[in-house]
Amino acid sequence: MENIRCLIIGGGPAGYTAAIYASRAGLNPVVYEGMEPGGQLTTTTIVENFPGFPEGVDANQLMTDMRAQAARFGADIRRGTVTSVDFSSRPFKLTIDSDTLIEAQAVIIATGATAKYLGLPSEQEFRGMGVSACATCDGFFYRKKDVAVVGGGDTACEEATYLANLCNKVYMIVRRDVFRASQAMQDKVRNTPNIEILWNCNTQEILGDASGVTGARLVRKDGKVFDIRIDGFFLAIGHHPNSDVFKEFIDTDELGYIVTSGKSSRTNVEGVFAAGDVQDPSFRQAITAAASGCKAALEVEKFLLSH
Repeated sequence: MENIRCLIIGGGPAGYTAAIYASRAGLNPVVYEGMEPGGQLTTTTIVENFPGFPEGVDANQLMTDMRAQAARFGADIRRGTVTSVDFSSRPFKLTIDSDTLIEAQAVIIATGATAKYLGLPSEQEFRGMGVSACATCDGFFYRKKDVAVVGGGDTACEEATYLANLCNKVYMIVRRDVFRASQAMQDKVRNTPNIEILWNCNTQEILGDASGVTGARLVRKDGKVFDIRIDGFFLAIGHHPNSDVFKEFIDTDELGYIVTSGKSSRTNVEGVFAAGDVQDPSFRQAITAAASGCKAALEVEKFLLSH
């Protein structure tokens, strides 16, 4: 059985940054990237707020460069998903893709989070036929058409303004009478003429036929039901931390985010650390994920030196 000194689970900004620091510290890290190499950042286009890029940077290129930097310093980056763990004693035992068993002296969990869906049967029926959780992935298919974005936070505002550059009209379906987004993102939405905000609305059903989505049935807070005609329906209502496989051993909060100790990346299991969006319910930014990956790697270095 392979025994790894430093195992990093996840290939987003947190995982790759942890790999850079762990490699330079001589920890010979192994990174399992999971199902989405590059993490959530690969679902966007240009990142304008990552330090060092005054003109912005292509998100996929940024992640490609982070990965290459980690590999340059010796990180062993592999495709594969951790499907079960045993953190009851060290060395920790983990199963990759349900068939490969490995051991690790220290683990950094950097599995990120995934987009939430509404849970409507019609949502699943038309998934891939007009229903999407990634505007930058699928927006091109709705050029000069009408679409809707569900949500009232920064992600929803970002998705709506992105789609507004491609589409004829963008409806924003907001369940409350206010945004949760930052003021800058709110201003951007309100200053975009082809975005219409539908306040106090919930989606009752997604409408469509054999060709895909044709509309959505909404219900207002006062009970009024009405339909809008759209060709695309985009979800931007939050994320679920990818922590389920660890919950038998690792403490999480009520939303599933891994609980870390104070300002550190330590979990309740000695030798297991967490970084990035899987333990960050508040910020969820590429720069904060990268910073937490750095912290986790430095803490792993100290942990291994003392054990």
